[in-house]
Amino acid sequence: MTTRTIALPSGLDLTIDETGTEDAARAVLVLHGGGGPATVAPIAAHFASGSHVLVPTHPGWNGTHRPESIVDIPALAAVYLQLLADEALTDVLVVGSSIGGWIAARMAADDTEGRIAHIVIIDGAGIDVPGEPVVNFAALSPREQAEHSWHDPDRFFVDPSQLPPERVAAQRANMQTMGALTSAHGMSDPDLQARLGSILIPALVLWGDSDQVFTPGYGRAYAAALGNARFELIPDAGHLPQLEQPAATFEAIDAFLAQGLDASR
Repeated sequence: MTTRTIALPSGLDLTIDETGTEDAARAVLVLHGGGGPATVAPIAAHFASGSHVLVPTHPGWNGTHRPESIVDIPALAAVYLQLLADEALTDVLVVGSSIGGWIAARMAADDTEGRIAHIVIIDGAGIDVPGEPVVNFAALSPREQAEHSWHDPDRFFVDPSQLPPERVAAQRANMQTMGALTSAHGMSDPDLQARLGSILIPALVLWGDSDQVFTPGYGRAYAAALGNARFELIPDAGHLPQLEQPAATFEAIDAFLAQGLDASR
């Protein structure tokens, strides 16, 4: 994997990890959630053998600079659509985890140039579902966060008191950035929600059956609102099934892509 910094016309310096083959037939844009690029590293590795994979670090995460112009998720989606245009990428698969799924959906809704061919939303945010409230993650203790996020919290819980101070500070800064980007409407995007039905490219909505951050019912509603989506539940997984159940997650994604042109419900 190589890391490069791209200077976009907006004045933003975007940090991107790249892997795979640059001249591969398929480009894959992998978008992380609040936990940062490490949470989607298995996704990048899965596609590396046959694709050109790009994993940007969202501005403001991991110590990167977030310009004042990046005020919300739609603005971030616009950055990545500009990236696809600047890199002359077409027929792109966009895979997003958590808020990365929200960004993927927003990109698909705003993709006037038709550069995106498929999207995969993994336990994504971005909509409001009556009866399926989104937990206030920032208000939870570290142990409660683990219990909401993982099917097996004992396996994945990390006690912050055991971490180096610089890592704790970095995690807090990442959460502050996410708070800034979601300050207007919380974890929902009313404009996107009204337009989900117009997204007709094939979409796969994957969900961990133990996710208590965004419940499986929330995920089913997400898939139902999209214009051409399939919903699949990953057993024994929480909010990050690519970490907890990678084999089942990638089997579902590969089957979706192999089917190709129609992700009928």
